[in-house]
Amino acid sequence: MKRIAIFSIILLLSFSMVFAAGAQEGKKKFIGLAMPETHVERWQMDGAALKNAAIALGYDAEVAYGDADQTKQNAQVSDFITKGANLLIIGSINNGVVSAVADARRDGVEVIAYDRLIMDTDQYDYYITFDNFKVGQFQGKAIVEALDLAHATTAKPKHITLFAGSPTDNNAFYFFDGAMSELRPYVEKGVLKIVGPAPLQSSDTANFTRIATENWRADLAKQRMENLLNGDAKNYYLDAVLAPNDTLARAIIEALLTDAKYINNIPVVTGQDGEVASIKFIRDGKQAMTVFKDTRDLAAAAIVLADAILKGETPNIPGARLDTQTYNTGKKYIKSYLLEPVNVTKDNYIEVMVDSGYYTADQLR
Repeated sequence: MKRIAIFSIILLLSFSMVFAAGAQEGKKKFIGLAMPETHVERWQMDGAALKNAAIALGYDAEVAYGDADQTKQNAQVSDFITKGANLLIIGSINNGVVSAVADARRDGVEVIAYDRLIMDTDQYDYYITFDNFKVGQFQGKAIVEALDLAHATTAKPKHITLFAGSPTDNNAFYFFDGAMSELRPYVEKGVLKIVGPAPLQSSDTANFTRIATENWRADLAKQRMENLLNGDAKNYYLDAVLAPNDTLARAIIEALLTDAKYINNIPVVTGQDGEVASIKFIRDGKQAMTVFKDTRDLAAAAIVLADAILKGETPNIPGARLDTQTYNTGKKYIKSYLLEPVNVTKDNYIEVMVDSGYYTADQLR
């Protein structure tokens, strides 16, 4: 009787283990999506696009927004890990995220740094973004061409003031350095004069910090532009303003339009992200250009990357190139997948932004 009872228990345990394994196999894997904020329009769109792309490939997915508070984002990442996330896609706020990344590695959860390189850690392996140096190059080239700097002279130089993104966002350095790779030769020739702080590259930390905009806040950019108009730029006409994204560009333009010098003669102002309001500004001649980074493509590519990682396969991402020698966290080089940005002007905004289905014609009215 004892042997029969033991055999029955073994059978029961075996059936239980098989049932549990089958249930586990049938359970969808879970991807946690941690986005930095909602006050920049593109992050709301990224979060939605990532979630939709993950669900379309058969994953469970949840998105959380950190409201530009790294402590809050770290708690959201911790919550994802507690819920059993198999992989995390993190658009970080600042370097305080490294502790959350370490927690993920400790628990065997893969991390993809999304559009912002996570610095000072070796606890993750993958980064996906656009070619952000090229984004800056597009901005710099737009200024070079609009001001016809190739024919400018030292006798009648053009004047520019510089803005940069958040100093806690590694991309801000790539944007700026890309732009200055186009502008610096003309500054060095003396045909382009910088009004205000004048870093020629982001490694000039003291001056770069003076042009940076904490947390990409529009109110800070507007206030700094107003201060420039009443200070360093008071006795100059600004021909151009290097603005790193659309949110800041519009704030800068709002400040310029309060100065009588610029009401009917707005300087060349650059941008990035292809936000609706800035596309309207471009259409109306208020903003010179933007750089469009189609978040649908980036989100889809990020989920393709996640899918390959979770399946133990070698990633093959259409439209992205692998770069293993550029993006270094200070601890190691990261496998980086780079998508191509698109330059948007008054001449092609309909084709790029509407014909592609990113916006409807009604949204731009």
